[in-house]
Amino acid sequence: MPTLLAVCAVHALRPDAGSQGVTAIDKRTVDGPVKVGPYGLRGDVQANRKHHGGLEQAVYAYGQDDADFWAGELGRELHPGWFGENLRVAGLDPNAARVGERWHVGERVVLQVTGPRTPCATFARWVGGADERGWVKRFGAEGRLGAYLRVVRGGEVRAGDAIVVDPAPQDAPTVLDRYRR
Repeated sequence: MPTLLAVCAVHALRPDAGSQGVTAIDKRTVDGPVKVGPYGLRGDVQANRKHHGGLEQAVYAYGQDDADFWAGELGRELHPGWFGENLRVAGLDPNAARVGERWHVGERVVLQVTGPRTPCATFARWVGGADERGWVKRFGAEGRLGAYLRVVRGGEVRAGDAIVVDPAPQDAPTVLDRYRR
């Protein structure tokens, strides 16, 4: 059964060379229940709602299998939140999720898949800047992007919660299909 391994929120805003001057990509695990509302998790920050956030990108989910792949590629441990994700999941491939499918998380929360994460220069700088030249292309080409979700019904989530998927129609594009268009 798909499971929520970790819930992550911003640890600290970091200075960034991008147009906002700061980034909220530094996410860390939060213990206990976390409230989820229309703009995502309580205690989290969306520093740039134009490109990463808002109602349609309120929550970002990343798969443990993908994190394990990148840990091997980069030769370092990648803790939950390292990708800037709010939810680290197992038993579920966010890249194969169909746009429109709904994830029931825990007892009350319902999230709906809206599309892929598009890697950007802020993410490349977070990963390691000059040490990881070509990161945006590499991350995108590998197709291990993770999924953005909107909040259909709020509530609380916590690590260990089950995730039940209500599928979208089979002709709905996957997250990866949407990215590659």
